[in-house]
Amino acid sequence: MSGTEAGGDREAGGVPEVDLTDPEVIRDPFTAYGRARERSPLARLLIPGMPMWAVTRHEDARALLTDPRFEITESSFMRPDVPADCLPYMRTMSEMEGAEHLRLRRLVAPAFTARRAAGFRPRIERIVEGVLDDLPAHAEDGSVDLLWHFARPLPMDVICELVGIPEADRPSWREYGATIAAGAGQAFAAAIPAIMRGAEAAVARRREEPGDDLLSDLVRVRDEDGDRLSGTELVMLVWQLVLSGQTPTNLIANAVAALLDHPAQLAALRADPAIVPRAVEELIRWCGPTLLTIPRHAREDVELYGVPIGKGEAVTVAVAAANRDPRAFADPDRLDVTRVPGTPDTASHLGFSHGPHFCVGASLARVQAEVALTALLRRFPDLSPTVPPAGLRVPDPGTWRLTGLPVTV
Repeated sequence: MSGTEAGGDREAGGVPEVDLTDPEVIRDPFTAYGRARERSPLARLLIPGMPMWAVTRHEDARALLTDPRFEITESSFMRPDVPADCLPYMRTMSEMEGAEHLRLRRLVAPAFTARRAAGFRPRIERIVEGVLDDLPAHAEDGSVDLLWHFARPLPMDVICELVGIPEADRPSWREYGATIAAGAGQAFAAAIPAIMRGAEAAVARRREEPGDDLLSDLVRVRDEDGDRLSGTELVMLVWQLVLSGQTPTNLIANAVAALLDHPAQLAALRADPAIVPRAVEELIRWCGPTLLTIPRHAREDVELYGVPIGKGEAVTVAVAAANRDPRAFADPDRLDVTRVPGTPDTASHLGFSHGPHFCVGASLARVQAEVALTALLRRFPDLSPTVPPAGLRVPDPGTWRLTGLPVTV
């Protein structure tokens, strides 16, 4: 069977195909991936120059993310052209596997545990209140963009505080973050040398002025036991952790947009702030920014669900499909901020991935989102959109994100 169907998904050889250049798929990936999921646990993603396979169902997705037959490699990333002296810093922890990945993860993970994130909450609350204090000053004709003046600056301020980027260096990191957030391209490639120099400067400053932060801890590890962490790895970790720390930006913006579009859910959250933690989990599941995971490559010729996958072929997880799989979640297309994760009819979402590459900053992202939503809804009870968020989506097949979020406050 072959031929185009509504929403840009087709079928070839019994495997549904999803055309990621189709405007309808970009506009509503949840429906497109949902149709594919109900036809097969495996879909073919049509991407110009780099087609790949996608696992669509929740249980199968969890299995793939821990399957040793597949690995993340350098080819999993679109690496920009950078000067030769920057290349050693470009191989990040995200593309490492096995013992090498585990060694570095063990060095940074203690700073991102649920307990440490909870202990960091008061500092996050102070940062959130400060950003919200400034929000009205950015209003024009009664409207302010929550993406650019709240959701975007907040995570960068939080991660700089946690990692230990000195105050004097933070304006530069905010600029780097804005460039990276704008997406790949010439501006991104051009920013790489400055980002590397910024990471080197942050390391040097913390070596001279140590503090109570992750970077100071890593500098001590490097200076006291260089076998555990090389100088190149230290610089790489700084820039990767700081720029990856922007992840909550799209989570917070998507969450606010979803709540404004679902007044009953917003009212439930206002009526009972105690449910904010479970609401954050539900919002990550329902409208989290990750649509597709970093692709894995087959180490050998394998078979998935009766389909032969050649050595080196790319396979991703369609998180947008797995997080709305009716086999894992009751009434999965319904946003329900009272949903309790982990109950018999509600599995754990894959918004932070799963397995060895589960997002190391997940606990910090959760706390940020909880604090951000709680404070925003408390301080601005009349919050309302001035432009429907549906018309402000970035045409990005991998990330569900907004170009802006103008609201009245």
